[in-house]
Amino acid sequence: MRFERFSFGSIRIDGVTYDHDVVIDRGKIHKRKKKPSKKFRNTLGHTPLSAAVMDEVKLEAKRRRIELLILPTSRAIEVLKRESADTNAILHLTC
Repeated sequence: MRFERFSFGSIRIDGVTYDHDVVIDRGKIHKRKKKPSKKFRNTLGHTPLSAAVMDEVKLEAKRRRIELLILPTSRAIEVLKRESADTNAILHLTC
């Protein structure tokens, strides 16, 4: 997977530009579903991964013995450039 460019609200991966948050799941890119986080939009001005969802993700990662990294998007991209083969990610493009 080639991460070619990232700026606020936009990322280019393998020649395709995305203008929405992306989920990388087993090498495939999908649009992030924001429904679980919509209730935070009025308070925060955007739809982050909600605390409840993050707690569930952390518990599931621990149960499966999966290393979970929570990083700013630009830093996450640097990690993915080095270790993307077996890595899943959620990239939030507007924070």
